Amino acid sequence: MVENAPASQPDPDGSQEERALVLSAMEGNRFAFQQLMAIYEDKIYRMIFFRTRSRLDAEDICQDVFIQAFKSLKRLKDPDRFAGWLFRIAANRVKDHYRRRQVRSIFSFLPDVEREADAAAATDGEGAGAMENIERQEFWNRVNTMLDRLSRMEKEVFLLRFFDDLGIREISEVINKSQSTVKTHLYRALKKFKDDEAFRDFLREAVS
Repeated sequence: MVENAPASQPDPDGSQEERALVLSAMEGNRFAFQQLMAIYEDKIYRMIFFRTRSRLDAEDICQDVFIQAFKSLKRLKDPDRFAGWLFRIAANRVKDHYRRRQVRSIFSFLPDVEREADAAAATDGEGAGAMENIERQEFWNRVNTMLDRLSRMEKEVFLLRFFDDLGIREISEVINKSQSTVKTHLYRALKKFKDDEAFRDFLREAVS
């Protein structure tokens, strides 16, 4: 990603139209913010789902992210950094979600509603789509196994880069680390994947 690009070159973080939407939304224009939601909602949802593996949780958290973003938008200092700022809110909401689950797990006498909901959702694919659901589950099991071999920071940087399609600068804004630190963790993650025989076998199967 090129930084400090001349004004005549395309904005690396989005179009001038998107920047205008951010500025308008910062002034309280709800329609402009709805247009920004249309641009980013799928990306934010996908980011959250990759981390929670629950459609119900992802939908709830995604909605909360945009509510918080609209309330806090006036505090955004640079409209060109909207994407990184929005993903940081999402990352923080995911952390809050897991903190709440940890607290709830202490009180084991409470019904595990989320687990029951996820189990019910898993049965949706019975019948014609059952095999597809099984294959999807096997795929994600293998991906998660590989990701578990990374450190916490390596995993987060890897997900933000290759699953959420963020650039180095945006990732540095999301995790509040320098770009050089982001590159270091990304390099380490890629090297672990490259050096892992099981991962290479997985790649061969995926493209065969």
